[in-house]
Amino acid sequence: MADVTTGIDGIARCAWAGQEEIYTRYHDEEWGQPMHGDQRLFEKMTLEGFQAGLSWITILRKRENFRVAFDGFDPERIARYDEQDVERLLGDAGIVRNRAKILAAIGNARVLIEMASGDFDELMWSFAPETHVPPETFADVPAQTAESKAMSKELLRRGFRFVGPTTMYALMQSAGMVDDHVRGCHRATTPAVFAQA
Repeated sequence: MADVTTGIDGIARCAWAGQEEIYTRYHDEEWGQPMHGDQRLFEKMTLEGFQAGLSWITILRKRENFRVAFDGFDPERIARYDEQDVERLLGDAGIVRNRAKILAAIGNARVLIEMASGDFDELMWSFAPETHVPPETFADVPAQTAESKAMSKELLRRGFRFVGPTTMYALMQSAGMVDDHVRGCHRATTPAVFAQA
């Protein structure tokens, strides 16, 4: 696969963005943009967990269904889910129906609500590297890093689940903690602004 592809709109993008509008919009407007906020990062963590073993486009196509099914990813509400909610989610064809991942989302919400407001955001961003050199090619993009391993280890210590180092590096990329747009992509020259959203 080439590292960069030119869309039908004439814009060069990371090749993984393909030609499908939902994917190109995600690439252009979200992926690699600094994201802040406990609830927004909780949603990102949950969806990255559900993505494990699947393609991201599968999750992206179902994201709105996930938001409805999981009450907008409000951790306070999800933390109160019971077995009836688990069965409801397992019966929802609009999401990925995996009991272990559903239970992890509920358990993670329960861990999160024990933290003070803003602490989850602060914790997650504490693992963002001080410097990060954007990759020249896809071959330069790691599956995990020392920072994602450290993030995973700390999250697991606190009781979070489905937060392995590869999954957490994917979160770091998508939440803008690192900029992995490859050289030649129109977003690769856009400086990352690590400011509170």
